[in-house]
Amino acid sequence: MNSQEHHSRVQPQENPKDWSWLFWPAVPLYPYNKRRTLRREIVKDTIWTFDQLQGILYTIVPIRMTVVKLVAGGLLVYAPVAPTTECVRLVNELVAVHGDVKYIILPTSSGLEHKVFVGPFARRFPSAQVFVAPHQWSFPFNLPLSWLGFPQKRTSLLPEDSAQAPFADEFDYAVLDINLGRGSFVEVAMFHKRSRTLLVTDSVLSVPEEPPTIVQLDPYPLLFHARENGSEVIEDNEANRRKGWQRISLFAIYFRPSALEMAGLGQGFRDVLKAPDRSPKAYFGLFPFRWKENWKESFDALRGNGRPFVAPILQTLILPQAPTQVLNWADKVATWDFGQIISCHFDSLIETDSDQFRQAFAFLENKLSVSEKQSASPSQPLPTEDLKFITELEANLVRRGIATPPKEKV
Repeated sequence: MNSQEHHSRVQPQENPKDWSWLFWPAVPLYPYNKRRTLRREIVKDTIWTFDQLQGILYTIVPIRMTVVKLVAGGLLVYAPVAPTTECVRLVNELVAVHGDVKYIILPTSSGLEHKVFVGPFARRFPSAQVFVAPHQWSFPFNLPLSWLGFPQKRTSLLPEDSAQAPFADEFDYAVLDINLGRGSFVEVAMFHKRSRTLLVTDSVLSVPEEPPTIVQLDPYPLLFHARENGSEVIEDNEANRRKGWQRISLFAIYFRPSALEMAGLGQGFRDVLKAPDRSPKAYFGLFPFRWKENWKESFDALRGNGRPFVAPILQTLILPQAPTQVLNWADKVATWDFGQIISCHFDSLIETDSDQFRQAFAFLENKLSVSEKQSASPSQPLPTEDLKFITELEANLVRRGIATPPKEKV
C-alpha cells in the first residue's frame, strides 16, 4: 500500500493570485507573499502531503502538511501550512471524496513557522476540531493562541493519554516535552497504524539527493547557489539544480558548513562589479560564498544514503537538555511497527523502520551513565567539523546566560 508506485503528484495551476498569502509579515520568510502548494499522494487514497517553501537568502526548504483519511470518513490534518486559495482548493478536492476535515493537529509548541498557519487554516474548515501540543509559547512575545487566530471554542490540548483522543482507533502518539526554562520544546510523533506511517515535525529528517519537486517550480534559488562566484552567469540545467540543492541543504542544516568560506569585503565588492546581474532579485550582484572542493563529500556525509537523523541544532542545543527523557520517548516511538516516516521538512517520505529511527538518537547516549548505555544503538554521527559553528554558537549562548549547559549524567 505504501510502495513508490502509488505516489502521485498534482502540479499546481498557474494562477499567481491563488498563491497569495497576505499574512506573510507574521513570519517574513521567502517566498513571502506568494506560496505555491504541491500535493502528493503518499499512500493510495489514504495519505497526502502538501508542500510549500520557506527560507532565507534563497536557502529554501520544503515545509509540509500531512493529511490522512479516516476510516470512519473525514480527514485529519497534521501541521497545517499556509491556507492559500490553491492549498484550500487542493484540500477541498479530498474533502469532496473523503469527507470534511475533522481534526487539525499542531504537533509543536514553539515552532512559529508551523503555529502561524493553524488559526487561518482552521477558519477555512469551520467544523474541524483543533488539538495542540502542550505548553504553547511564542517569542519574542508570549501571545495567547486566540491572538494568533485559533478558534477558542474548537481548540483543545491533546489528551496526555493518546487512548483518550477521538482518533485513538487509528492513531497512537507520543509527546516529547522538554522544559527549557524560558520555554519548551515539544514534538508530537503520531503513528498511523493502518498504513504503518510515522508523522514527525522536526525530530528527525532525511535529505534527498535530488531537489524536491516543490523547489524546482521556481529553480532560481537553486541556480543562485550553484555558482562558484558572483561573476558566473546563472545557467539552468539539471546538474546546476542538483548542485544548488545540495549546497542549500548544507546551509540549512549546518548554518555554516566546514566546506564553505566567505569572501572578504574587498573581494565581494570586486565581484559585484563583475556580476552579470545586479538586479534586486540577484541581491544586486552580491555573492560572498566560496565552496571548497570537498563540499560534495560534506553533503554525502550529511545525506548518509537517506538515513533519518536529528538536525544539528537539536543535537547540540535542545535535546541534550533532557537526554534520558528524549531516549525514553524515542524508545516508545520505536515500539511502533512503522515502515516509513513523513517529516515536516526536507524529504517527504523516509523509507525506514523503528530501529533506524532509534539509532538517530544514539548521539545522546554518551550523556548517560555506564549502566544506562547497555541498550545503546550504533551511532552514525555527523562530521565534527561541520558541527563546529553550532557548537560554538551553543558555547556563546551558554556564556551569555541565554542557554543552559546540557544535563549530563555522572
